[in-house]
Amino acid sequence: YDEALARALGFKRYVEDSDGYRLLNRDGLKKPFSRETDVQLFFGLIFFGSDFDVNREVNNGRGPVDFKISKGAIDKSLIEVKLASNTALKRNLERQVAIYEKANDTRSSVKVIVFYTAEEERKVLKILKELDLTSERSIVLIDARADNKPSGSKA
Repeated sequence: YDEALARALGFKRYVEDSDGYRLLNRDGLKKPFSRETDVQLFFGLIFFGSDFDVNREVNNGRGPVDFKISKGAIDKSLIEVKLASNTALKRNLERQVAIYEKANDTRSSVKVIVFYTAEEERKVLKILKELDLTSERSIVLIDARADNKPSGSKA
């Protein structure tokens, strides 16, 4: 779990503070680069050099989880990446990951939620409040907006 959370927070720092948002929200495009599979592929790079076994789209029953990180059979956690634009986000946070945890025989997971607009950020915060998850450390919000990251010389 600690490795999964640390890598999710590293991805967050890269996207928000080191121009990584440009990979997820490309300048000049009318629509952000917003397919979950694209975000997952970029996210997978954050595990380079890890001592843990990292697998994508593991399906041990009830559907594939985005990432399963393990060090042996007992020390394992899941990571599920979601876009804020996902119309089933609330339901997914309520049920999906718990089902994946049970199928993979673990009780630890990290949920990564990427948003591209201020409106999407408000939507996510509202859902987290409704589900009483605002202080849940296993939920990592990633701001991939292009409109709120001025260069240092303009800040």
